[in-house]
Amino acid sequence: MSVNNTFAAKNWIDMIRPKALEVDNDNLKANYGKFVAKPLERGYGLTLGNSLRRVLLSSLQGAGIVAVKIDNVDHEFGTLNNVKEEVSEIVLNLTEVRFKIIDKEEVNLVLEKNSEGPVTAADIAENNNIEVLNPEHVICNVSSGGSIRMEIKIARGKGYVSSLDNKENYDLPVGWIYLDTLFSPVHRVNYTVTNARVGKRTDYDKLTLEVWTNAGVDPVDAVAYSAKILRDQLTVFLNFEDEDAPIEAKAATQAASSSPTNDALLKPVSELELTVRSSNCLQNANIKYIYELVSKTEGEMLRTKNFGRKSLNEIKDLLSKMGLGLGMKVDSIMKQVQENKDN
Repeated sequence: MSVNNTFAAKNWIDMIRPKALEVDNDNLKANYGKFVAKPLERGYGLTLGNSLRRVLLSSLQGAGIVAVKIDNVDHEFGTLNNVKEEVSEIVLNLTEVRFKIIDKEEVNLVLEKNSEGPVTAADIAENNNIEVLNPEHVICNVSSGGSIRMEIKIARGKGYVSSLDNKENYDLPVGWIYLDTLFSPVHRVNYTVTNARVGKRTDYDKLTLEVWTNAGVDPVDAVAYSAKILRDQLTVFLNFEDEDAPIEAKAATQAASSSPTNDALLKPVSELELTVRSSNCLQNANIKYIYELVSKTEGEMLRTKNFGRKSLNEIKDLLSKMGLGLGMKVDSIMKQVQENKDN
């Protein structure tokens, strides 16, 4: 179906929508983010807020323990000498250890303790493919003369998976105990809808979204991933392709591909005239060109060594003057810029 029909296209072109998603940078943390989208058409605050909340809580991938093999233990109802907790309690505590898998789908790690005292997630053997997000979490307590050794299987997944499903999925040798696994890196989402003003009208929506994570995913990225999931799921309902968009929209896209803003992406970051501290931070992060800088999210920049909010605000202000901002999708833009230069 073609939508090169002005009246058909007005169904979505004439709708009010936010120019950008506002991020509360003053309170942004590795495990918390607050976002505001305004103005929205009346009713869309509830529609988008509820949809994003459901996707954030159910559909993002994370990592968790799916099974454990404890030395000298045959099943989860056993006991260990000189260990305070029963095996069933140890298994329950293991379900609360949070991980971030870097570049593997599954990883097996060893946890071993041969001295008296608490056994925490920090005692899990280090591995370049795994980051323990709550190393202070207590798994069990070893008494004098006791010890414990276990092998744990960590995997990537989404949502909640029962121990029975994990058993069916992995089918490990006898002696492995399967766990109930909560993979979701997002553990809480809250949204509110209030009125927003556009001109004299005050009946538009303002959506405020709060996201709490286990630090396994940046809150800014979590919202972006959820929006991407929703967008991809909705494409099945379209009966026309993007290339059928109105001629006016195509012209705007073509103009943007050769604009001074996009040409600026190829410039080195040294032309931003940053302070020494900010410049050193970008150098340490191996960011040499502006297109590399704008492709980073605010959360990614704040995780850069010695990079603080003062540097973040400085960079945002300078980029804004160039018509740019952080978190841009530059792959297609850079391709268009390069094609224009080649021609």
